[in-house]
Amino acid sequence: MNVRFMKAGTSDAPVLNSISKHAFDSDMEVGAASAGGPPGYQSVSFHVKMARMNHLYKLVDENGVILGGAILFRQGDTLNIGRIFIDPQHFRKGYGILMMREIEALFRDVKAFTLDTPAWNTRTNAFYTRLGYSEVKRNNEFVYYTKKR
Repeated sequence: MNVRFMKAGTSDAPVLNSISKHAFDSDMEVGAASAGGPPGYQSVSFHVKMARMNHLYKLVDENGVILGGAILFRQGDTLNIGRIFIDPQHFRKGYGILMMREIEALFRDVKAFTLDTPAWNTRTNAFYTRLGYSEVKRNNEFVYYTKKR
C-alpha cells in the first residue's frame, strides 16, 4: 500500500468531516444503539479547529485521495489518540492498522500512547488489543487503553 500519513490542513476539513460522519455512523452495524460518534464527529467547524490547532491528520493514497483521518493530542511524553476513522468503503483493507503504525512511527519519541473506545464496540476493542494496547480501566461507557514503549 502506497499511502502517506500527514498533518491535515483546514481545506481538508470538509472531506475528513464527511469520512468521520460515515465511519462513526457505521458503528450501528456493530452494535451502536443509534448513529453517532464522539463530540464534533460531524462538524466541519470542529475539524477546521482541530486542523488549526495541529491536531488533525489524514491518510492519503498515491492519488491524493483521503482514506481516513485522526485527531491526536500530545502531552509531553504521551500521545492521546483522540480518534481515528477510515472511510467505510475502505474498511477491512488494512488501513486502520497502517494508520496506527504510522502514528506510532511519527511520534518516535513518545513513551506512551493512550486512547479510549466505547465499551460496547467489539470491533474497536479487538482492534486495539490486536495492536498491543493494554486495557488500563473501564467503566460503563468506555474502555481505556495504553501502549508503552
